[in-house]
Amino acid sequence: MSRQIPESELILNADGSIYHLYLKPENLASLVFTVGDPDRVPMVSSYFDQVDFKVSKREFVTHTGRLNGKRVTVMSTGMGTDNVEILMTELDSLVNVDLKTHTVKPIEKSLEIIRLGTSGSMQADLPVGSLLASEIAVGIDTLMQFYPELKGNQAWSNLVKNTLDLTFLPYQASASVDLLQRLPSEFHRGVTLTAPGFYAPQGREIRLKPKLDNMIERLAELEIQGLKMTNFEMETAGYYAMGQLLNHRMLSLNAIVANRPTGEFDKEAEKTVDRMIRAALEVYC
Repeated sequence: MSRQIPESELILNADGSIYHLYLKPENLASLVFTVGDPDRVPMVSSYFDQVDFKVSKREFVTHTGRLNGKRVTVMSTGMGTDNVEILMTELDSLVNVDLKTHTVKPIEKSLEIIRLGTSGSMQADLPVGSLLASEIAVGIDTLMQFYPELKGNQAWSNLVKNTLDLTFLPYQASASVDLLQRLPSEFHRGVTLTAPGFYAPQGREIRLKPKLDNMIERLAELEIQGLKMTNFEMETAGYYAMGQLLNHRMLSLNAIVANRPTGEFDKEAEKTVDRMIRAALEVYC
């Protein structure tokens, strides 16, 4: 018999929608594109043939419609793995929990979730304007300290921990092989670092000096079996880890809009993001 989930653990709104996302199961497609910025949602849905549903609550904005006859959802998440944890848990609940009875459904459903995000390059030879798919992601946030241990290779996690002398073990997870293999050669493949902030956690110094000296330079020099870390951002590892634990197929695509070794920023960042969006919709829809 399925466990009864207390109402205090899985909170619903008065209309029966799930608490943060404000969605009901019928509002969600099985193919979901996510963006960080709420203003980027209409940028994606403008390419849909039709938009049938829109809702907005806090940073979570959702549009569901059709493209080339396929039902598709795009939604914003805000920044950071804390928001990703809310998003992934509630998306999973929409398809794998009976919200009326608060019990887990007997047959598990897997979503396809594709992040369309921006990112900074760690390598001088990965220029601004590039598109990159995160094959592997390493999280230096502490989200996975609160969840079951991830199975599989954790070589990058251990190497990053030792390099930065962290007091906790980072975590490593990978993209869906199927989703990754469908991408054209235009997309680089890479190892992505997910940080818990934008400034000091990514080695930036404004008025406060980061505790970790030369963090980006040290990480950029690391290598495992010919692979180096390529880029960093704030969500991908959380997506991949939660996807692995909940059995959803995940992929993170990155528009490279900054190059830290060269100090460059993409002056046509919006065009780069738009090119990534159009490429992703063409591949997966």
